[in-house]
Parts: sequence; C-alpha cells; structure tokens
Amino acid sequence: MSPTLAEVTAASAAWVWLPDFAVTVETDEYLVVRYPDWFEEPLMLTRLLPRRRPAVVLDEALERARELGPSEILCWVPPDAAAGVEAMLAERGTPAQTVDVLARDLSAGGPDAPLSADLELRWVADVGTLRDYEGVAAEVFGGSLPPDDHLEHEAARATLALATGAAGRAVAYVDAMPVGAGGLTLTDGVARLWGGAVRESHRRRGIYRALLDARLAWGVEHGARFALVKGRVETSAPILRRAGFATYGQERSYRLPLAHRRS
Repeated sequence: MSPTLAEVTAASAAWVWLPDFAVTVETDEYLVVRYPDWFEEPLMLTRLLPRRRPAVVLDEALERARELGPSEILCWVPPDAAAGVEAMLAERGTPAQTVDVLARDLSAGGPDAPLSADLELRWVADVGTLRDYEGVAAEVFGGSLPPDDHLEHEAARATLALATGAAGRAVAYVDAMPVGAGGLTLTDGVARLWGGAVRESHRRRGIYRALLDARLAWGVEHGARFALVKGRVETSAPILRRAGFATYGQERSYRLPLAHRRS
C-alpha cells in the first residue's frame, strides 16, 4: 500500500541530518546547522517555523548564523512552510536548489535486478571504502575530502550502523575505480535514501539505478515500510520516478548573504 501524503510529509519534515560533528543553533522557531568546511554547503537554515512575525524570526536566525563564520547560508523551504516564508526568502536571496520529495512503497519487496558484469558494489565498512565514497561525493556535489581522523571515526560508525541495520553506504566500482555512491538510513520504518551520485564519466550506464536497487533491497531486508528520497529535479528525480517512486511535493532552497546590514 502506497504511503499517504500525510505520512510522507511528516517523514520528510522529520528528516534533518545533525551529525555529532556539526554545530547547531536551535529554538522552537528555527534550526541553523554549521557543518565542517569540507561540506558543499557548510551553513544551512534547515527549519523555519515562525510563531512571531516571520521577518523578525528570520532576522534573528541570520544574526545567530553570522556568528558561525561563512558569508552565506542555504535556507530550505519545506512543503508545509507557513504562508509568506518562501516569498520572504526569495526576496532576500537567490534560488539554489529544488528537490522533489519522492516515496515508494516497499511492502511488496524491493527490486531484484542483477548487476552488470563490469559493476561491483561494496558496502562501507572500512576507511578505504569510506574514502572512495567521500571522493565520489565531493566530485559530484562539491566540497572536499574530509581529513583522515574524521574518516577513521566515521568508518567505525559506518561499520557499526551497517552491522546493526541502522544505516549503510554503498560504493560502485568499475575496474576497481570508485564511480558511484549512495547511502540510506532506516528511521521509524522509513528508508531515507541520500547521497546518490555517479561520476560524470560513468553516467547513463545504469550505475545510479544499481545503487538505488541495492539500497531498496537493503531497506526491505531491514523492515522498511517505504523509501523516501529528495531528488534533484534536473538529475535524479526522473530516474526515481521511472523506478516506481511517486512525487509528494517539492522543497526549494535559497542562498542568502550574511553580510551585516548597515544601520
């Protein structure tokens, strides 16, 4: 049975990644997250739920964000944003990304398509494979490779998460070269898919779909009711719809400068 709009909207709204190495500024009206500098977007406003006048809340959030270093911030607008919030962000910033919120029922099982002969998939369970994963992600999405001490720490966490069925990251290889990557996290029976990426030199060869199928099968194996993903409208969203996902809404983001205003 396909998930309902209410189920997908709630699961999407609850999906905020807060790793232990991030700095957060959180109130009941907003959440600002400062990721490390090697991230593509080191500073985000991931939640804005104003109870006061929206402009007042946004100004307060931006003032707190200025204390965290970067000169700009990426602000996300969820499908259930309050009236006027997106117009306010659009007036102050520039459009950045648009993603479709997509979901697929997993109650009937996942895909069972064989891999092509030249493709190998490995789940991240050591530093070397994690370095390959991060290298693909940095090339496709931007940012840079994390330092070695972070990779060692995260590899240990990834190994434990994979063993306990909490999360997994897969890397695709062709002739021993890492060419694709993708991860998922299992939360409250929902398989959250993230980080799907394929190097430009190896696109249109079924690698993204193979990574998708592997993650869906892993989600089914570990009891997921449905899969949830936020796919970029220009790239992954069409592939996901062809793979049986349905669109339940959109999320858009705007990039706002953080220069201090002159009085």
